[in-house]
Amino acid sequence: MTSYRTFFTLLLILIAFSPVVSQDYFFAKYAPFNSDIPTPEEFLGYPIGAHHTRHDKIVAYLDELARVSNRATIARYGETYEHRDLVILTVTDPQNLANINEIQTKHLQFVDPNQNVVDKNIPVFINLAYSVHGNEPSSSEAALLTAYVLAASQHADISNYLKQAIVFIDPTINPDGRDRHTQWANTYQGNPLVSDPLDAEHNEGWPRGRTNHYWFDLNRDWLLAINPESQGKLNWFHQWYPNVVTDFHEMGTNSTYFFEPMKANASKDPIMPKENYFKLNDLFAKYFSKHLDEIGSLYFTKEVFDGTYPGYGSSYPDLQGGLALLFEQASSRGTVQDTPTGKITFAFTIRNQFTSSFATIEAAVDNKDVLYQYQQDFFKSGIKNAQNSKVKAYVFGDEHDRNRTNAFIDKLLFHKIRVYDLKTTVNSNAMSLKPGSAYAVPTNQPQYRMVQTMFETYSAYRDSVYYDASAWSVANFYNMPYTAVTTTIKFGNEVTAETNKIIIEPIESSQYAYLIPWNEYTAPAALYFLQKNGAKVSGAFKPFTASVNGSAKSFEYGTLLLHVNRQSITADSLFSLIQQVGSKYHVQPVAVSTGFSLSGIDLGSGNFKPLQQPKAIMLIGNGVSSYEAGEVWHLLDTRVGMPITKLQIRQFKRSNLDKYNALVMVSGSYGALDSMDVLKIKEWVGKGNTLITIRQATSWAINKKLVKEVLLDKKKKEKNEKDTIPVVRKPYVDAYQYIGKTRIGGAIFQVDIDITHPLAFGYARAKLPVYRNSNIWLAPSKNEYSTIAKYTQNPHIDGFIAKKNMEEYLKKSASLIVSPIGRGRVVMFADNPNFRGSWYGTNRLFLNALVFGNHIGVPKQN
Repeated sequence: MTSYRTFFTLLLILIAFSPVVSQDYFFAKYAPFNSDIPTPEEFLGYPIGAHHTRHDKIVAYLDELARVSNRATIARYGETYEHRDLVILTVTDPQNLANINEIQTKHLQFVDPNQNVVDKNIPVFINLAYSVHGNEPSSSEAALLTAYVLAASQHADISNYLKQAIVFIDPTINPDGRDRHTQWANTYQGNPLVSDPLDAEHNEGWPRGRTNHYWFDLNRDWLLAINPESQGKLNWFHQWYPNVVTDFHEMGTNSTYFFEPMKANASKDPIMPKENYFKLNDLFAKYFSKHLDEIGSLYFTKEVFDGTYPGYGSSYPDLQGGLALLFEQASSRGTVQDTPTGKITFAFTIRNQFTSSFATIEAAVDNKDVLYQYQQDFFKSGIKNAQNSKVKAYVFGDEHDRNRTNAFIDKLLFHKIRVYDLKTTVNSNAMSLKPGSAYAVPTNQPQYRMVQTMFETYSAYRDSVYYDASAWSVANFYNMPYTAVTTTIKFGNEVTAETNKIIIEPIESSQYAYLIPWNEYTAPAALYFLQKNGAKVSGAFKPFTASVNGSAKSFEYGTLLLHVNRQSITADSLFSLIQQVGSKYHVQPVAVSTGFSLSGIDLGSGNFKPLQQPKAIMLIGNGVSSYEAGEVWHLLDTRVGMPITKLQIRQFKRSNLDKYNALVMVSGSYGALDSMDVLKIKEWVGKGNTLITIRQATSWAINKKLVKEVLLDKKKKEKNEKDTIPVVRKPYVDAYQYIGKTRIGGAIFQVDIDITHPLAFGYARAKLPVYRNSNIWLAPSKNEYSTIAKYTQNPHIDGFIAKKNMEEYLKKSASLIVSPIGRGRVVMFADNPNFRGSWYGTNRLFLNALVFGNHIGVPKQN
């Protein structure tokens, strides 16, 4: 017996290290199979693991399974930016498939806290979701194998699974990123194969395939729902509420395999029931270990990763009464690669993912009653927690920006959070929230935990080192005024996607001028639309009051002026553009018949300055953060309609910048730029142009002495260079924890902004939440007029920060300054104003730099 096991183990090792294997290596244990149903190898023309499979071929194979098998159907739930289909293959017993609508109705009773379901004799819903990161490709290949076995196997275990479960296979959550990586891997695959880690096959080029079209990490997007992949998946999710959801990933080549339970990180009082982490995960872990032990695979648990941030595929379903499961497989980064412990093959990585897929199905079927009871208890306990909470509702709204308020409402509705019109004025925390511009979210609703996620903030944590963000109160992302209400208030009508609309009043034609307030989130898009279509627009650099239809109306900083007689287009064409702007961008233009203001500047004042049409360029490529570059690209493409030239760093030396008036540099090392390149940028800025730097690019600009600004930590370091600082020994094993405490993984803080500065035009309040996820400490400028945003004395809003960082750096630092170079300027962000496409509250700071940049001077001090 011992010799047989030794032989079998050696055989598995030999197969695992062979780059191309018999497909029995994956699924022989589930024989016999229906010969009328093609294997993936028969359909594709090559064995799984021999090549990386394009997404269109993945979809085509699943289409074929749905065509030839009475166990499967396929549905499209969305489309990517690059027009690739997002699909779900549903596989179950034919009888279940015939009654799936009835089963779905019964299943949804478990997420209704008003229902008391006794009959649990319905299939468990399992969502096997693969490849949210496109260059972690093993799981999509495993999806093909899993789909085949479920559709074709005649094994007794598979028959049982199909009767007891409905399996939803999402083969590729991120098709655009996957195909970017697939193209790379297949392009550089050698024959014979090259296992050298230095080979191009194993070292993907910038921006790599992890992210989607706009270089967003979709595994951070479940909560924020910025991208169509996430929006489609969430719409599907809330139709089905699966009991179990998998989230398959890859990690470093020299690792092994990870499955939950994760490392226990969270606030001191997490909103997730302990049963999720401490019962269900342990219950399922026994199945994963058993199945992986059977094939001789190494694995680990509990040491790393955390589910703190609720926007992962391995955490969001936990907030919907399901069990989300993270898997991480050591990556072959190609077909076969050398490691210190031997070769790792693509086939081997696929097999582990395939094995865990069926371990998940088995665990879910065996524990179906437990999962359904948990799902029912989850929503009922949410109602109970809400009733026990002092907070009865959250009231929010910004009367100065209806577009931003409506965008926040759309986000709440996306997550099935109920929102109501406010019926009476609420005065709280120095705010007056009024009907018509404010809304109410009651806590007593099925999505109570999502309500907490959107509004609650935290300052006490069980740990100090986070895999990702430690703060996510989405109301702060939107700079949304809100308050918690502890008394009962009356609600008006429920708000729906159909009723969450902005009504623009009809505008009359003017022979004199039109005014457009700058306070709306969509105002920059409206401005660019006007400029693109030939309109000449000026901006108000001081406030004023004008007569509009016989009434006095106040206009704030940034108000747009379109003088009819100074246009190069006809008055009728201008009026048509003004009407389009109102309906398209939901801003309210007004017509005026005189340039004489009731107070403040007149319309002919020099404080109305003509606005340049932004012509922006951004450096991209090796050494540049693709995430931040993608956020800028996405913002300008999808919300402003403004093109931005994406210039590869390798082309910089031979590029003429003179046709651009704004250069964007996001975080990056910029090691490819030499002293002559720095001089080129400096001279271009000095001609009157605008350089915008974000986070690490701000550090770069200071270190390269482009500007005469300093970093607080460097200043402190230079001061202490002559000091002798004793070194206190600490345990080596705790190094990661000690060092991790000094980092800010993602937290929300408050800054004070100068709302008279062009960079802050459109803001009605001086206090603004910002997102910080770096240790870049920007010292306030020595110029009295150049620090636009500075951290307040009590800046903490949400998330973890070490006391030393708070007291020695954050409270003393600036978030945004402007520094002069000749006739131009450098707009320097210490924080990222466009983080994950979700910081509606700070996007305006960045967009103002593009719009008003050429008019931003730095007054000289006496």
